[in-house]
Amino acid sequence: MNIDETVVESIVKKVLSQLDAPQTQECCACGGEWGVFKSMDEAVNAAVLAQQEYLGRSMHDRAKYVQAIRDVVLDQENLEYISRKAVEETDMGGYEYKLIKNRLAATKTPGIEDLTTDAMTGDDGLTLVEYSPFGVIGAITPTTNPTETIICNSIGMLAAGNAVVFSPHPRAKEVSLHLVRLINKALAVAGAPANLVVTVSEPSIANTNAMMNHPKIRMLVATGGPGIVKTVLSSGKKAIGAGAGNPPVVVDETADVEKAAKDIVDGCSFDNNLPCIAEKEIIAVDSVADYLIFNMKKHGAYEVKDPAVINKLVSLVTKEGKSPVTDFVGKSAKYILEQVGISVGDDVKVILMEATEDHPFVQVELMMPILPLVRVPDVDQAIEMAVRVEHGNRHTAMMHSRNVEKLTKMAKLIQTTIFVKNGPSYAGIGVGGEGYTTFTIAGPTGEGLTSAKSFARRRRCVLVGGMDVR
Repeated sequence: MNIDETVVESIVKKVLSQLDAPQTQECCACGGEWGVFKSMDEAVNAAVLAQQEYLGRSMHDRAKYVQAIRDVVLDQENLEYISRKAVEETDMGGYEYKLIKNRLAATKTPGIEDLTTDAMTGDDGLTLVEYSPFGVIGAITPTTNPTETIICNSIGMLAAGNAVVFSPHPRAKEVSLHLVRLINKALAVAGAPANLVVTVSEPSIANTNAMMNHPKIRMLVATGGPGIVKTVLSSGKKAIGAGAGNPPVVVDETADVEKAAKDIVDGCSFDNNLPCIAEKEIIAVDSVADYLIFNMKKHGAYEVKDPAVINKLVSLVTKEGKSPVTDFVGKSAKYILEQVGISVGDDVKVILMEATEDHPFVQVELMMPILPLVRVPDVDQAIEMAVRVEHGNRHTAMMHSRNVEKLTKMAKLIQTTIFVKNGPSYAGIGVGGEGYTTFTIAGPTGEGLTSAKSFARRRRCVLVGGMDVR
């Protein structure tokens, strides 16, 4: 049967106009507006009802809903808007990097294919071990990667059969709410139960606490600093914590120094160093340190040698050398240098200086493109120092070397969730490296790079007798 294209276009336009119209009766009935509710209790209760209905949907349906999320994010207009809005609202990072990260989250976050099944058959019958949903998950998202985290968690959590209640960072409120509405509209067109992805209209610490303590929230996922991770781990609920890092990068005398220099600058400057995976300090074997610095300067590093200027930077961007000043997190190297009276061009991406191990820039995760370099006599001392300055976060580390023995040694000793060899840090989340992506990297609780199976329970289903055809 042939269908007139103009009729199809008319139907599509009508559906879209209904989605953009004021709240439908279905949305109003539970007090929400495309997944956004006035109170946390309303949001959780709506998600509970949605998840109960979702249990009756097929795996094919789940795949369709996940694809709807991917498609709405990858719509160029939406992609550009949320990327631009995230920078404008948080005043962190760069638009071109947000585009990359949001697209990455939409395309390389695993869906239902992640939920593999184990089967055991024998004389006593058949046993299946499968991944099953927790129910309603409470997810706390950061100001550093607000939209990326909502995208990858929505895909993974819905693929696993859950509904999700987001508690966004207040400094990313508008873009987070906008994205939740976009996702809900896309899910509605795909035929999903209403309110699988919800949030509150006024994100706050109080609302986050209400979510964490709500009896109907079965699992908590926190993407942020050590404080919020510690809080969810003491909640009494199943919790996944994606905490802070302080990723070191080691360069030894066997490395391809020219490539290492470019990789380090590119990784450190990616989104103005906001990702927790990004290079935060260099530990270089002395024999190659000067050549490394020379090549880094060719690729966008600006070296600060004056101790007075370095001290001024410490006073400017840290709180007594113990923690970063929020106003400088995610700011560009050019902007930071301007605040200490140094004018540079847009080609400058990283601020580089030499330092000792005890320097605040080495010890503190700044999340800004300031990169200290520490010289050491040999690679073994470099590895030992890298383990110390990583502080046991078990997050991310990098090493540039052609010595397989030393690469193996560092990998074993540092025990990070991500270990990148001979590449920029972002290769560890699938940008120019193999593997899937996520912006919830659970080092403290051990799930690593989370995916759909991280948000599901392993359940055993046993059929006694029969079904063995061997």
